[in-house]
Amino acid sequence: MDTSTRIRFVFIAALWLALCYIVIASQPFTPWIAFVLVTSGIVVWVPLYKKYIKNGKRDK
Repeated sequence: MDTSTRIRFVFIAALWLALCYIVIASQPFTPWIAFVLVTSGIVVWVPLYKKYIKNGKRDK
């Protein structure tokens, strides 16, 4: 993984964590909020994993 890809991962991780913090801080923590956070993590990280990690190993 090259440097620009790592910078993108760090930026996306920081943004996702900040948004998760805003959701958690703005309302009481319930199972629904946990479900929303896990679902958003899957939506954000699975495509990135497939594109850069899984397929990146095949290219080399």
